[in-house]
Parts: sequence; C-alpha cells; structure tokens
Amino acid sequence: MRKRRLGSTDIEITPIGLGCMQFAGPGMVEQFYPALDQPSVTPVVKSALDGGINWFDTAEMYGRGASERALTTALRESGATPGTVVVATKWAPILRTAASIGRTIEARISSLQGYPIDLHQIHMPYGSLSAIPRQLRAMAALCRAGQISSVGVSNFSARQMRTASALLRAQGVTLASNQVQISLLNRKIERNGVLETARQLGVTLIAYSPLSSGVLSGKFHEDPANVRSRPRVRRLVGGLSQRALARTAPLVDGLRAIARAHGGTASQVALSWLTTYYGETVVAIPGGTKPHHAQEAAAAMHLRLSERELAHLDGLSRPAR
Repeated sequence: MRKRRLGSTDIEITPIGLGCMQFAGPGMVEQFYPALDQPSVTPVVKSALDGGINWFDTAEMYGRGASERALTTALRESGATPGTVVVATKWAPILRTAASIGRTIEARISSLQGYPIDLHQIHMPYGSLSAIPRQLRAMAALCRAGQISSVGVSNFSARQMRTASALLRAQGVTLASNQVQISLLNRKIERNGVLETARQLGVTLIAYSPLSSGVLSGKFHEDPANVRSRPRVRRLVGGLSQRALARTAPLVDGLRAIARAHGGTASQVALSWLTTYYGETVVAIPGGTKPHHAQEAAAAMHLRLSERELAHLDGLSRPAR
C-alpha cells in the first residue's frame, strides 16, 4: 500500500498505525482498558504487522515505560527487527522541567530495547515547569545528537504549532507531527485552525481516538448494555451514554450501510474516511486489545471509499459534532 511521509521527514508510515496505550499494564490505564500481559500483547502486534501496519505509537506515560517494553518485546517476538518498523514515543511534561527531556532519553532508549526513536513527541502543551520554547530546544538537541530522528507534539493548538515550527526551524529541525483527537465525531481541527496550519507547515496530524472510544464501531448501538460494562472513566471521556448513542445512530447506520456494500465493518469505513477525507495530512492510530482489532484496522487501509460515500458521511457527521 502507498505510504505517507511523516511531515517533511524522510520517514514513511502507513496511513494507519497502532496506538499502544493499552499495553501499559496495571495502573491508571486500567480505567480505560484491561491490563494485558505479554502473551496477550504479542499477537496484537503481530496481527498489525501481518496486516501491513509499519508504525506504532507509545509513550513514557503509558505505564512508565511498560508500554514501550511490551511493544518492543512483541516486535522482536514477531520478527520485526530494529529499523524495519517506525516507533513513536512521547515525553511526559507534567511537573517537570525541559531538562528532564535530556535526562530521561536514556530511559526511553532502554525501554525501547534497541528500537530507535523515530518520532519523539511532547505529550501535551501544559503541565511542565518550563516554557514550551525550552522544551522544543531540548527536543531539537536530541535530534541533532542523533538520539531521535524527528520531533513531534501532541494536543497543540494552531498557534502553538506555528511557534513550535518556527523554534525548531531555528534549531535546524522541522516539526514532524501534531497528535490530536480527530474522528467523524470530533472534527474540531476544521474550525480551530489546526488542519489549515498543518497543511501550511507540512505537518502530519496523528489522529488518536479515531473511533471515538468504539462508538463508531456500532457495537454500543447494537447492544446498549455494553455501555454499562465499560469503566466509568472511559464512559465519561468517550461520551458513552444512551443520549449520545441516540444522537449518533444516523451516522453509525450510514457507516454500516457503506460497510455492507464493501464487505467491511463500520470501524473500517470510519478509519478509511478519516485517512482519505483530509488527504495525506491525517493518519490514524486506533488501539487494539485483541488480534482481530489490529487485523480490522489494518484491513481498513485497503477499503476505498468513493467521493459520494465520503461526502455522504461528511454530511451525516456534521449534526453529530
């Protein structure tokens, strides 16, 4: 399948990657996903690789390195050697200074067990004891030193993206990406300037939660009782409620109808829309706790929607925003 450049770097990624927050193990992430042991993680990663996915997004914050270690262990067990896949991770800024970016890079390298850091991201634009410019200069220093290949950010506004891009350029580095929430149910990038700015700067937008916590899969519409089985925090963050299901039903019905025509699933149609409608600017990182989740996400890269289908879903999603 045709890969895309990550920003203006030489790194090539598939339109869909695999988000690895769910590999964090016991701890805070259990409020969203069940804790997975290594024998459960490896088949998920292998299924992603077998389906053609070539990149994986993890973070220091996901279990204090547990996700990074689980991911790279799974990659090695699946036969994907360092350098054959793209690995993205993130520095956690909460209550830390920019100096910790340099101090913690060895821990990131150690947790990734020999897999290079192709993309290192500032996890969020708030919470640090240092201003964003100092954080970006620290990231640029790692890039110039060859410890990371590119620099990205997450949850940055359009203005913050412009600032980040200018600061990095002054350091001889480009801003590769901005990881933000985007889906058929979250299209704020069209109104807040993030999409336009990304296109102007040549920055890739990495869409997290591209299926809106599973709402776009239709599984909660098929059996609303499933909502009550999800952790309370996930219900709140994902907007899982009976009212939300009623509001989004027309969109999900539209996804299902198109899925039937293509012999696919609602999730695959939603992912295909996301990685097609915005051109090559947007890529997506759905998660997965079971092998079939990764298989389904990977197969979405082969589903081709017509202009009419893209426009139909565009119209259906607007009232649901």
